[in-house]
Amino acid sequence: MVRVCAILMLFLFPRSVIVDAHTSFIFDQFNASSLELFANASVKSNAISLNGLFQYSIGRAFYRHPIRMKDRGSGNSISSFSTSFVFSIVPSASHSGFGLAFLMTPHKSPEGFLANQYLGLISNISSMGKASNHLFAVEFSTLKNLEFQDINDNHVGVDINDLRSVSSTPASFWTGNNQFRDLNLKSGQNIQAWIDFDHLRNELRVTIAEAGSHRPETPLIYMKNMSLFNIVEEDMYVGFSAATGAMFEENYILCWSFNTNGTAPFLNASNLPSFVRRDIKSSNATLIAGITTASVVLIVVVAASLVRLKRKQYRNLIEEWEMEYWPHRFKYKDLHIATKGFGEKQLLGSGGFSQVYKGVLPSNGLQVAVKRILRETDDGVKDFIAEISSLGRLQHRNLVQIRGYCRRENQLFIVYDYMPNGSLDKMIFGNPNKVLKWGQRYRVLRDVAAGLVYLHEEWEQRVVHRDIKSSNILLDSELNGKLGDFGLARLYEHNERSQTTRVVGTLGYIAPELMHTGKASPATDVFSFGIFMLEVACGRRPVDPSVQHAQVVLVYWVRALDANGSLMDAADPNLGGQYVDAEMERVLRLGLLCSDPHPDSRPGARQVLQTLEEEAVSFICR
Repeated sequence: MVRVCAILMLFLFPRSVIVDAHTSFIFDQFNASSLELFANASVKSNAISLNGLFQYSIGRAFYRHPIRMKDRGSGNSISSFSTSFVFSIVPSASHSGFGLAFLMTPHKSPEGFLANQYLGLISNISSMGKASNHLFAVEFSTLKNLEFQDINDNHVGVDINDLRSVSSTPASFWTGNNQFRDLNLKSGQNIQAWIDFDHLRNELRVTIAEAGSHRPETPLIYMKNMSLFNIVEEDMYVGFSAATGAMFEENYILCWSFNTNGTAPFLNASNLPSFVRRDIKSSNATLIAGITTASVVLIVVVAASLVRLKRKQYRNLIEEWEMEYWPHRFKYKDLHIATKGFGEKQLLGSGGFSQVYKGVLPSNGLQVAVKRILRETDDGVKDFIAEISSLGRLQHRNLVQIRGYCRRENQLFIVYDYMPNGSLDKMIFGNPNKVLKWGQRYRVLRDVAAGLVYLHEEWEQRVVHRDIKSSNILLDSELNGKLGDFGLARLYEHNERSQTTRVVGTLGYIAPELMHTGKASPATDVFSFGIFMLEVACGRRPVDPSVQHAQVVLVYWVRALDANGSLMDAADPNLGGQYVDAEMERVLRLGLLCSDPHPDSRPGARQVLQTLEEEAVSFICR
């Protein structure tokens, strides 16, 4: 009877055999019942589309049954495995997303997982690197993320419980004669991958090639002494994951085979669908298409004109500068719906010429914060462009992520991730409902310092924020600190000096040399960060006219206490003495050093971060 069932399974779709700890299956194509699909994953043209052509989406696809990777009970041995699959990554126009990953995990559901820069592999940044993740993944990445030390924007990497790959190499395949040939992961072409793990030799091999070609003899990645014993659990799910952010792409899996006892079944990759966007080559077809397109365009233009006249309140004007910077523009109508008509109950805060509203995007139910700039001036448009052109392309866990923008007549809008715990200043000053504990404050300081290192040193250009202060530090649901409001930010090449001569910033945070030269620099950001550190430690604003004359300017008061040998008297009394003395003193002294009136005496952002992480503390004691 068992033999008959096994034979029958070969004719079913998909073909699958599970015997004790041995699992073997092959999918020549997919249908809706083939696998378990999560979030935005779906079946399209008999292939798995992991996230469709959507921004800020996440998709996972898993084999329905768990794979036995360890002997149940004894747990003394681990299974080998071999898998092969064909994938296609199709960027949207000239923009690409982040790629996709093959993964082994004990967790199927992406609930609580984030899109954007994590490939759908890690639920949040605080879980990065934890042994409890039990995550093995091979990423096919189309983004160079310096936060995770990515080597380029077209690479293959092996990930263990983390997005920082334990091994990575540019995407290429062996052609013989000691040569590898580059392979563009985001070309849209079908690419075949082979992943083989030998538990007896503790060896991992990852190989890629153009689909339909022979498997190269030499793997792209070969890792010796690669033990997965402590990574996998008894039962693991295998499948694929992908996520997109502001830039997006379509990620497809076209066929897949897997085996825990020997080589993965052979895949016939020669007759698979192609998702490459090709130009029509036939001249006749081009002529017909041109005439048809022209007619359609004419109809669309006339219809669009009528619609614009009818729905003038939702008018969006696309201007030349918008094409240069960043691709995602929201419709005003969607933002109007998201914020319930910019109603008062949705208002999160206001200041200057802007207001910020909480909203829920009608397209995907995502919570966002919508900043409406009420007054359009030349400087206002400049700041608006600066923010969408800088923050829109930055990718770091400690920066508030921008999701897009909108311009309607004389109103400007920027859409960000919603931060449920609001700005840091509301958690420290006045009489907050919840006093932020010292451990949480210290972590926020490290978070912001890490974001500053990224801006000053790690991104493709140097970014000077020019407005670091507690009200521009936002807290997510886990009280992680994120630097936001890039309206005053300026971008420079790393070997270039600032040419700006306009003094901007907030009273109390402005470095003294700015008053003379007007030129912002990383050192002026460090000055502001120093004042910010004193704010966090002392629970006081940089300038407070309500206190005694000698205490009005925070940095002068703390410096005087230090000179009198009573530095620790500056600690925030609202903490009730519940802090680590060494950490408090470190923050106070580092804050004074960063706010030194002489820019050459200030440390760099990286040195600040290392000190907060206790890697370099000697220089603050000099």
